[in-house]
Amino acid sequence: MGESIKMEISNPLTNLAWTSGQSTCPKTHTIVAATTEGASANFVKGFNQKSALYLCYSTTPESTELVITDVIILSEKSPLPVGFAFIGEYIDAKVTVPKKKRLCANWSPIHTAGSAVSEIKLTVKNKQLGPPYTRIGDMSGLALWCKKVPVSAPKPTPKPRNITSGIRGLSLDTSSPAQPSTDLAPAPVVSPKPGGKSPNPIYEAGIYGVSAIDGIPFTIHPMFESKAAGNDIISSNFRDLRIKTLADIENEYNYGFVVERTACAR
Repeated sequence: MGESIKMEISNPLTNLAWTSGQSTCPKTHTIVAATTEGASANFVKGFNQKSALYLCYSTTPESTELVITDVIILSEKSPLPVGFAFIGEYIDAKVTVPKKKRLCANWSPIHTAGSAVSEIKLTVKNKQLGPPYTRIGDMSGLALWCKKVPVSAPKPTPKPRNITSGIRGLSLDTSSPAQPSTDLAPAPVVSPKPGGKSPNPIYEAGIYGVSAIDGIPFTIHPMFESKAAGNDIISSNFRDLRIKTLADIENEYNYGFVVERTACAR
C-alpha cells in the first residue's frame, strides 16, 4: 500500500468510510492508501504499529441515489450539525477509530443536491493544495482535502410499453389482422336498476340530461324476427282480450258484493 493512489473521480462520492485493510473493505469501495506525496495514508501512528486505518470511498449509486455534499472534521466535544452523520467503519475488532477528531459527512438526494464531493485527497500536514481543492482539516498528522463539482439529477429512462391488440386494432394498417386482446378483461354490461343509480356510466345522464345510449334506435334481434313475423301468432295472443269500461268494472264489483252478502245471510 505504499504506492500513491490519485483519486481522479468524475462521479460524485456516494459513501466515505474507515477500513483497516483490503480484507475488510467492501468490494464497491476503493482504499486511499497513500498521500499525494507517496507517503502512507495510515491514520494509526506509532512505533512498530501493525494495525492500520485508511479511508475508503465509493462512487457506486446506492438504492436511494444519495451523494455526499459536504465533509467536515469535528472535535470530540463539538455537537454534530444537523444533516451530518459520522462515516461508517469497516474495520477489524482490534482497530479503533480516533475519537478526538471525528470525520462526518452530509448525504443528500442527487435530485436536490446542487453540488457534491467528487474527490478526496490526503497530504502531509504542511502541504498546500490550490483550487479547486478545499481543506477539510487535519487528523493524525494528515491533511484532508475535498473537491466539489455541480451535479444534476439523472434523466429517468422511460420504460418500454407493450402495445395491446386493442390499440393495434385502431391502426390503419390492414395488412395484419388484430388479435384479441388478453391484457384487459372485457367490462361486464350491467343493466340499470329501477329507481336507483346505474352502476354503468353509459346509462347515467350528463349535465345536459342526455346519456350515452340516447338516440340509439331500438331494433329486434334477427333471430327473433321470424317468430314475430306472422300475424296469426300476434292475433292469437290478443284474440280473447276484451276492453272493459269503468261501468263494467263497477257492475262486476257491485254484483260480487251482493252475492257475498246473500251468502252470509243464509
